Amino acid sequence: MEYNKVTAETIEELRRIFGERNVLTEVEKIEPYSHDESGTQFKHMPEVVVKAENEDQIAQLMKLANREHIPVTPRGAGSGLAASAVPLHGGIVLAMEKMNRILEIDEVNMVAVCEPAVVTNDLCRAVADKGLFYAGYPMSVEESYIASNVVTNAGGSKVVKYGSTRSHVLGLECISPTGEKLVLGGKRRKETSGYSLLQLMIGSEGTLGIVTKVIVNLMPAPGVTVDLLVPFANFDDAVKASSNIIRTTKVYPVTMEFMDGFSVRETTEYFNLPSLPAQDKAEAYLLFTFEGKNQEELDELAEKAGTACLDMGALDVFVASTKTESEKVWKVRTSMPDCVTTKYRHMLAGDVVVPRSEVAEFIAKTQDVMKKYTGLKLTFFGHIGDGNIHPNFLDTLGEYTDEEWLKVAEQAYGEVCMLGSQLGGTVSGEHGIGLGKKTVLRQTLGEYPISLMKGIKKVFDPNSILNPDKIFDLEQ
Repeated sequence: MEYNKVTAETIEELRRIFGERNVLTEVEKIEPYSHDESGTQFKHMPEVVVKAENEDQIAQLMKLANREHIPVTPRGAGSGLAASAVPLHGGIVLAMEKMNRILEIDEVNMVAVCEPAVVTNDLCRAVADKGLFYAGYPMSVEESYIASNVVTNAGGSKVVKYGSTRSHVLGLECISPTGEKLVLGGKRRKETSGYSLLQLMIGSEGTLGIVTKVIVNLMPAPGVTVDLLVPFANFDDAVKASSNIIRTTKVYPVTMEFMDGFSVRETTEYFNLPSLPAQDKAEAYLLFTFEGKNQEELDELAEKAGTACLDMGALDVFVASTKTESEKVWKVRTSMPDCVTTKYRHMLAGDVVVPRSEVAEFIAKTQDVMKKYTGLKLTFFGHIGDGNIHPNFLDTLGEYTDEEWLKVAEQAYGEVCMLGSQLGGTVSGEHGIGLGKKTVLRQTLGEYPISLMKGIKKVFDPNSILNPDKIFDLEQ
């Protein structure tokens, strides 16, 4: 797809729409918008960055972009791991960071109404002050924006009990690729009114519209919680224990996380964190949280879960009985993505989902795949409760060029994703497809589903202006 360049005249019109201070053209100011947390290997420089303050500016921008045939790439916090917010064709990056207000916490309808750039954790804290709870909780909760969670259908650690972001979105307001306003859903909780454009927008990675307002469901604040950390000598025992915990307690944990021994050791060493129990001999850890109405109920759940783990070969069971102990173990898990993205110049963050029963086989078979790749290390952590495992590909020798790394990593990732697909899985559970997984998505889904997606894109975006060539290549 060929696009026009941003001209001096275009810049002047953007300044008229957004104001002088909200239009960035200097290289040092726009460079941070050229990549996200997926790494600089996907870097593409925009020609200009504009910072929106309201939906009217966004509508005017899209009409201008269509008229001049200039691509627009919406961007949240840049915390994505699939290069969905990278301006592949240059053009205009639309930064949403200034639209960051919580507009309403409606305690009667139990919803929150937010602008797109509200940080997820800020929302969690604000509703907690009113005795309420927002259950959408991606691992990037302290930096990711609420609208970014929506357009990637972000998951995170609490999906096993509460579901992904899609489960909590009641309404959206969006600007279409042609500059029209869309009001989808609302504070209501039921609707059967034709095709669900609301559900279509969720997970669309900024290709079908630009979210300007989000309405999310709230719940009463949960009761007391307890965290358990359980080391295992091998992956297979950990996977079997994850299912045995649910069968034994007859309760879904709030969270059920998985970490391999390598990731634990790398993270604690890199960030100088206290070692976890049995770190010298454990090759896998489970970390899970139970909620209970009172301490007595929690103690009973913890005892049953611990016994279930020991029956499956756990090395030991450690109960985090204080807030400090909980924070210590969770700090290791939440720091893992930062460790691999900052320590290694070349890395590719995977996001494969398989049925929980297939996790052990999936991990075992990936080791066979990796034998053919020199200098490539595959590590694992993720959300074992819903089968969402993050295989992370690391360039441990540091000898690949950017071009060589992209080719090797994408080939290896494609093989791993195909393996997951053969085991009843899919190529992404929460990160999205973006740039890095387009080929393997087509390989695993087949041409016909991709052709349907392209048709939907064409209806929403006839000139292919909004975030083009993400999820799939438009010309293929």
